[in-house]
Amino acid sequence: MLHSMVRVLDLDSSIQFYHDLFALTVKRQIEFEQFSLTYLSNHDCDFELELTYNFAQQTPYEHGNGYGHLAFGVDDLNAIWDKANKLGYRPKEIKEFYNQEQLIAKFFFIEDPDGYQIEVIERNNMFQ
Repeated sequence: MLHSMVRVLDLDSSIQFYHDLFALTVKRQIEFEQFSLTYLSNHDCDFELELTYNFAQQTPYEHGNGYGHLAFGVDDLNAIWDKANKLGYRPKEIKEFYNQEQLIAKFFFIEDPDGYQIEVIERNNMFQ
């Protein structure tokens, strides 16, 4: 896979959010007459997050009922949760997901500035 795209209302706030929590930085930006495409990535993988910023958009986007979430893997879930909380991003509580007695995932959800759901998963043998 190459990238996933979300539409953003405030490009700077979105760039800051993804940098603060997931160390994503701007890899490249392409400016068009009515919109821009900003590609974010980090050193952990080649996959990119594309932020589409439509210059004329004045109201928040409607996500509809088909959007699920983006997921990020982290080494220290508690540290990222603490950081998100200190920065005022209001992460949801940390949860553990089991299949019978086997821990499948330890995670929390958080919303980005545009209300997109982000799942933050602690890396383990199932989620690298």
